[in-house]
Amino acid sequence: MATQLNGGDNSDLIATLQARVKELEAENARLLSQLANCQIQEVEKKLHGTDAKETKSRKGNRKSGEKIENVPGYNSRFMSHHSKRYVALKVMYFGKRYYGFASEAQMEPTVESEIFKALEKTRLLVGDRKESQYSRCGRTDKGVSSVGQVIALFLRSNLKISGANDVGSGEIALESQYEGEIDYLRVLNRVLPNDIRIMGWCPVPVNFHARFSCLSRQYKYFFWKENLNILAMESAGKKLIGEHDFRNFCKMDAANVHNYRRNITSLEMSPTDVRYGDNELWVIKIRGSAFLWHQVRCMVAVLFMIGKGLESPNVIDMLLDTTSIPRKPQYTMASEVPLVLQSCEFEDIKFICSSDSGEALRAHLVNECQSYQLEAAIFHEALLNYVPLSEDQPTREIKKKPSHVPIMLRPTEPSYEERRSKFNSKHEDHIHTAHLNIVGLPT
Repeated sequence: MATQLNGGDNSDLIATLQARVKELEAENARLLSQLANCQIQEVEKKLHGTDAKETKSRKGNRKSGEKIENVPGYNSRFMSHHSKRYVALKVMYFGKRYYGFASEAQMEPTVESEIFKALEKTRLLVGDRKESQYSRCGRTDKGVSSVGQVIALFLRSNLKISGANDVGSGEIALESQYEGEIDYLRVLNRVLPNDIRIMGWCPVPVNFHARFSCLSRQYKYFFWKENLNILAMESAGKKLIGEHDFRNFCKMDAANVHNYRRNITSLEMSPTDVRYGDNELWVIKIRGSAFLWHQVRCMVAVLFMIGKGLESPNVIDMLLDTTSIPRKPQYTMASEVPLVLQSCEFEDIKFICSSDSGEALRAHLVNECQSYQLEAAIFHEALLNYVPLSEDQPTREIKKKPSHVPIMLRPTEPSYEERRSKFNSKHEDHIHTAHLNIVGLPT
């Protein structure tokens, strides 16, 4: 017969077990700390050898040729008891081969996933992603590039001072606090892919947030002038400046975004010094406090239609009038490849890099530019050597491009209100189904 415990005995047993669990957790924490120390020592030995003095003198000043080994059993949570500081990193990436910046894209590779691989490989990450208090300024789409993306997180530090980032008033750490610090650029750039680079770093207050502390963002969109009417595009672009409801110039996310008013502070077009034959490369510079999903590419697409003479500049006024035009007409966005997140502006943030890291970064970027110019030279050579069709050779009939349908005559997407109504209906259906499952009734 099973022994029946009374209420008092049962409570005593639970209290005893809970006390024992706490003892085991404390012991486990102590062992993890010892294991972390051993692993850090092993990392230093693999990097620098067994000479303790040399290890101390070279800590945080590793040569670019040294290889970082992947120590089995390493886990970033073991680093949580080491000195750390909250820093912002300025990131450059060429987005062509990436499925966007954010790792939530469910597709690999992403720029963010490559950065975190590098942070883990270099032992700079403190704790997991949540513990590191990670934030990013923007989440650029698949194929979009950047030379001024900004992220912020806690990283391992050589400084043995507590509260290095306790500057809640907004004051940035003094120059002296850079001395002896890990050269974050050199450590990360030697393990990152060639198309991702850290451009600078800056200590920031712990209340800094890469997205919500950002004052403004600037995008650049490159394009070949060809036969575009630049004056008409500039006239139309001026209409986009100011605070407007841009729901007809974005991909609507009615489930998460409810305010589509954004402020464009400047929109300018100018030629670059790049030419190819009779064609000239131009750039559109757009600055604003924040942007909606695909907003820049939608605005550029409409500007291109105006530049080709397919639409009047007045179409901008009509699309911004969301009372009269609550449903976005269907049109194709501009390509993602020429789009660059140029800069993210913050108050009192000055990115720095060491002279050695700066020179190495410059040499790398020059080498990448030369590599792409070599590829372009090869394609140009092919263009010079292609065999033109002879006069007596039959030619295939060239398909005519479909005639342009004015934007205001095109089919439209559902309005925000229609999307919300559909979303709420689905949400209520899910709640109802879940309730029926709980009470055991058929759905």
